Formats: sequence, structure tokens, C-alpha cells
Amino acid sequence: MDVILFRHGIAVDAENWKADDATRPLTPEGSVRTKQGAQGLSRLKVQPDHVFSSPLVRARQTADLVKAQLALKTKIELVDDLLPDAPPDALLARLASLPARSVVLCVGHEPHLSTALSVMISGKTAASIEMKKAAACGVGFIGLPKAGAGTLHWLLPPRILRVLGRSAAAS
Repeated sequence: MDVILFRHGIAVDAENWKADDATRPLTPEGSVRTKQGAQGLSRLKVQPDHVFSSPLVRARQTADLVKAQLALKTKIELVDDLLPDAPPDALLARLASLPARSVVLCVGHEPHLSTALSVMISGKTAASIEMKKAAACGVGFIGLPKAGAGTLHWLLPPRILRVLGRSAAAS
């Protein structure tokens, strides 16, 4: 199984948002940069057959932008296992319920994504991993995913994804 973790793009600052945090959207710049990052995923030939997203608006918007850029036919499934405070084991259990040859895109938040990545590759929550907004990483599992069994294939900050996307557009 291959798992792609993608952090949502730049959202309206929480301190400037007067409504419920769950409804906080991407900024216009966040949308543009997320699209550019998704172009980078396209350059990497990422083609997920499952797309999971946190139900929070900024993650859903990010998932929609990535899905459109990759021209995916798959529908986006909203899962609480990708909320910022969700336990990483819940996401692993959800992934383990899928066919072993799946490619899964998971769009979520910090600190959950870096903690989930740490559990996937080390079996522990303590690894120091930084996932900036609109960053992505790819983790591979032989067979079904379980704690400590993942191999980190790549971890790309948003700037590198955008550069990849621009070079794809220029080709």
C-alpha cells in the first residue's frame, strides 16, 4: 500500500476568524499554492484510488483542489481519523481495512499528520517531522499498514512541490 499524506493549504488565520474553526477556509493564496503543489504531485505520477479528507473546510477544499488537479474519478471520503487531534492508530486501522495494493491520499492537519507519519515509519509518536502547509509525503507498506512497518519514500515541502508543478506545466 502507498499512502500520501497532504497537509491542507494556507488557511485564514485562526485569530482573524470569528466563526467556528471547523469552517475556516483556505485563503486565495492558499488555494493557488495548493493547486501548484497538486501539480507537483501530478508530476510524481500520484494516482490515488482512495481519497480521505478531514471534514474541516480547509482540508476539504485542499482535497477538492488536489482531486481536480490529478483528474481523479474517486470520490472524497470525509473521515474524523484525519482531524488535528485524532489518534494515529485510528487512521492506520482505516487504512488496514483497504485492499493491500491501494494508493491512498489523506488530507489533514498538524499535529496529526506528522504524528501519524512518525507512527507509520517508527512505531512511535515522538519522531520530529515537519509538514508545512501544502506539503506532502509518500509512505510505502509491504502489505497492509501497521505501526512501524512503513517506509518513507519522499517528504516534499510545499516550495519543492510547487517547483515540480511549474516544471510540469512548462513541459
